[in-house]
Amino acid sequence: MRFREGWSSRKTAPMIGLDISSSSLKLVELGQDSSGRYMVNRIAQQALEAGWVVEGQVERFDHVVEATRRLVALSGTKTRRVAMALPQASVITRKITVPAGLREDELEMQVQGEVNQYVPFSMDEVSLDYCVVGPSEAVPDELEVMVAACRKDRVRDRQALAEAAGLLPAVLDIESHASRMAINRWSACLPRLGRNAVIALFEIGAVNTGLKVLYNEDLMYDRDQAFGGAQLTQLIARQYGFTLTQAERHKVEGTLPASYRRDLLEPYVDSVAQEMGRGLQYFFTSTSHHRVDHVLLAGGTALLAGLAVRVQEATGIDCMVVNPFDSMLLGSAVSPDRLAREAPAYLVACGLAMRRFYP
Repeated sequence: MRFREGWSSRKTAPMIGLDISSSSLKLVELGQDSSGRYMVNRIAQQALEAGWVVEGQVERFDHVVEATRRLVALSGTKTRRVAMALPQASVITRKITVPAGLREDELEMQVQGEVNQYVPFSMDEVSLDYCVVGPSEAVPDELEVMVAACRKDRVRDRQALAEAAGLLPAVLDIESHASRMAINRWSACLPRLGRNAVIALFEIGAVNTGLKVLYNEDLMYDRDQAFGGAQLTQLIARQYGFTLTQAERHKVEGTLPASYRRDLLEPYVDSVAQEMGRGLQYFFTSTSHHRVDHVLLAGGTALLAGLAVRVQEATGIDCMVVNPFDSMLLGSAVSPDRLAREAPAYLVACGLAMRRFYP
């Protein structure tokens, strides 16, 4: 989905990716060298207070705008074009087939007619975009078209946020599509480049964890589970008498008492691994699929000590933590140590930043 008025036809015009979650803002700016290899030019994140963003909806507009301004200043970027995303739950997506050979205006009318059948509100309230995927494998002489539709007010909210923060909105994507774009590039790290492998991606957020099951570039399954990194922060705050802000800072900085690992971290890691195992079992029982080849972990909590090992033990499936910047060059403004500590949290922001090269 695009903000048409903000779109530039220059395929490599600088653009930042901005991920807006319930707990933080994350920014990524990518470039390319002369050989086409990606370069990480900027990364930055800014914490948000609880309740400022709820299920993708900005509830405290002025506070989030100010946080976005601080984030942009902290990153040091001079780029103002921005790609953002909406949660999957806010967007209706469908893959439809249309006759091949339609003119652009005919294709648009055909898409609108198809969308009208499954959008539960007036088309006057809908922001609609689509792209031609390619020839239909099932129906000769037809094309597959991916359609995305959401309420116009959700698009306007993101646009207004960007503009109030001094940014130029250029692309509005879907969070799950952005993470898949980053994963599709990263999957070259897997055996056989990840081709024909069933991949379960757990994106661990502050409150919810999303499970996406991918096969090649197709999304086979998408479901949220009600657990996340904020639970560990709350446990730390109760155990040691911290505020939530203090608990989060001590967790990130690794400045907790020696008893933390035994008393809180290891039990929490066990519970997360069990929840992920349940998520996979639900996938197996609710679909016709009975195999997963790789489990991938992303999000700020993915690098917790022992988590990947424990998940592999609980599921019996090869488990890895995703670094979306693997094999990318690093610009002078990016600290390798910081990138190593924070990389899994930038999966969506990295995918959004990649949109600069895939308009």
